[in-house]
Amino acid sequence: MGNNSSNSTLIGILAGTAIGATLGILFAPDKGINTRNRIADETMAAKDRLTESALAAKESLANRAKHLRDNWVDTVAANKMTLDEKVESIVSDTSHKAHDVITTLEKKLAELKEKNKKFQKA
Repeated sequence: MGNNSSNSTLIGILAGTAIGATLGILFAPDKGINTRNRIADETMAAKDRLTESALAAKESLANRAKHLRDNWVDTVAANKMTLDEKVESIVSDTSHKAHDVITTLEKKLAELKEKNKKFQKA
């Protein structure tokens, strides 16, 4: 937002300078051809200054857009890495828990087999 207001200020200053120079030339006592040449020269100079300002503003905006894009890409990459780490952690925890459940079930099965042997003997 600050960049936009500084561009507006710069354009205003350039426009004011061009208008002031044009009025000064118009009211200065000189031959008509000389005055018209000065007006044409001042107009071209103002156009050149305005073109330079527009190119500088365009370059500034392009750099800012690139910077924002790079930051966004870095943020997305960091979030993806964090997400991948979380998924890996969940998978690892689940694997350990599944192992614990299987071990507990094997113990219960062994107990049930022992109880079943006792019932078959009786």
